[in-house]
Amino acid sequence: MLRTAVISRASIRLPLRSPAFNAPVSFYRYASYQIPKTQKAVVFETSNGPLEYKDIPVPTPKSNELLINVKYSGVCHTDLHAWKGDWPIPTKLPLVGGHEGAGVVVAMGENVKGWKIGDYAGIKWLNSSCMSCEHCENTNESNCALVDLSGYTHDGSFQQYATADAIQAARIPQGTDLAKVAPILCAGITVYKALKTANMKAGQWAAISGAGGGLGSLAIQYAKAMGYRVVGIDGGDEKGAAAKKLGAEAFVDFTKTKDVVAEVQKITGGGAHGVINVSVSPQAMQQSLDYVRTRGTVVLVGLPPDATITANVLNSIVKSIDIRGSYVGNRADTAEAIDFFTRGLIDYPIHMAGLSDLPKIYEEMEKGAIVGRYVVDTSK
Repeated sequence: MLRTAVISRASIRLPLRSPAFNAPVSFYRYASYQIPKTQKAVVFETSNGPLEYKDIPVPTPKSNELLINVKYSGVCHTDLHAWKGDWPIPTKLPLVGGHEGAGVVVAMGENVKGWKIGDYAGIKWLNSSCMSCEHCENTNESNCALVDLSGYTHDGSFQQYATADAIQAARIPQGTDLAKVAPILCAGITVYKALKTANMKAGQWAAISGAGGGLGSLAIQYAKAMGYRVVGIDGGDEKGAAAKKLGAEAFVDFTKTKDVVAEVQKITGGGAHGVINVSVSPQAMQQSLDYVRTRGTVVLVGLPPDATITANVLNSIVKSIDIRGSYVGNRADTAEAIDFFTRGLIDYPIHMAGLSDLPKIYEEMEKGAIVGRYVVDTSK
């Protein structure tokens, strides 16, 4: 059985009624949601193949799923990797990419509890997990061997209607700006989890490597909101100005600085307490092992294909540094990251575009030319 927003008056039996029309009040609240049979989406049939803006069927949610009318979707660098087939884990094909979708629940399966039609909901990278393995039971759902990933193994948010497991779907408070919150659903959660992984204290230095990009822009904001001092690292005057505007106390331009390691250590008085590597440069990740402070933590977030870093054993032991990988956050991290945003503590640059503009956005991502984050309006 599928519960949807398309309701006929004859089929409704609820106690709350409108005196004027003798129909349930809820009918008028939900009747505006008309679910079509087809929708606009951006699809690719083969890895690195054409990105086609075309009509496809609207999916039907399974018994445990929500159907979300996606209003806006952020565009993540991971979407580029998924399209190009950069990683050893294969995508489904054909594929609708995207995993930062914000919208409205318009239908749900019969086993869904705790949601109602009209709720705001978000589509995350982690679409579902088994919820019964040791990782899921210990709140590390992203490490589940049976994960289903939005925009990778599960059609994602670059379409007007998408499905998401009701347990993993992000809960977004009513009244939230859906365009602005969309990138929080991956980029925000990811950097927030990475900052928690760095295990720093308020007042300590966080170095954000890749500070001028979409993840970096949000990492600066979350670091400031969590009480950390921030030094941003990236290349170019535009990215430097953006990083400082968002709250970075200092910025190191690797295209102009002869010795990045020495400069970061000078600014921070001995090295960053925590380094968040959202850059996809293996060289930048390698450098972070040298400018991290003694007893500091290097967190690896960016995913350059086939990249490696080499840790000097003596240096790692003497400095007692911690090198950790950080994947996407769990449900609690999601709620916390969204809460920071809804309280007005996170504000960052987004560039609005239409869903049909996605191929051009991919080209810009490949060139590394984007400052901030693109968000696409699925109605255009």
